[in-house]
Amino acid sequence: MADNIITIDGPSGVGKSTISRKVAVFQGFTYLDTGAMYRAVGLHIVNNGVDESSKEALKKCLESIEITLIPAKTETDDVGVLLFGKDVSKEIRTPEMAMVASRVSAIPLVRQKLTEMQRMIGSKGAIVAEGRDTGTVVFPGAANKFYLDAKADVRADRRVRQLELSGKKVDREEILQMIIERDKNDSERTVAPLKKAADAHYIDTSALTIEQVTEKILSLIS
Repeated sequence: MADNIITIDGPSGVGKSTISRKVAVFQGFTYLDTGAMYRAVGLHIVNNGVDESSKEALKKCLESIEITLIPAKTETDDVGVLLFGKDVSKEIRTPEMAMVASRVSAIPLVRQKLTEMQRMIGSKGAIVAEGRDTGTVVFPGAANKFYLDAKADVRADRRVRQLELSGKKVDREEILQMIIERDKNDSERTVAPLKKAADAHYIDTSALTIEQVTEKILSLIS
């Protein structure tokens, strides 16, 4: 069992990223943002017009892909992402790219490639891995697993506030529908669907603050 690997899974908008960063800082661990990696792959596929239905085209696209994660400067910043050395951190953090990431993450070749990359990063241990299948597929042997959840409307409100703070005008109903659709896609895909690992702690964050969830997780780490 991997005692020095912590996994934090759940749908979008439950506070996974911020909480994972805080837990990582407290533990002195590295934060692994697997979702950012899928967004980077999605951006690469879209930008190059790769036929997602063609195994050969996808295989060729993924063979040489280079993704580098840059540690966040503060607990509230997103992990930086370099795609072939180019900073795409802002490009991948849009609602549209989130939907693309959800779509391409259902492709077996994509999941296989990124799971390999994530396990390589985690092979040294001392990481907090955040995503949708880190506790069920990527690091099933992790000693400490958590699954965060929240009501869809609460998550939509959080996402709207986040985007508005960055100066973007958004439609709440559109954001809510995107969240509902993404939940459906992530939960119903045949490859590594979004679900709680049998041995993961379940935490509903709907009525909790980031600090309260972080404290709860830290108290449960064995």
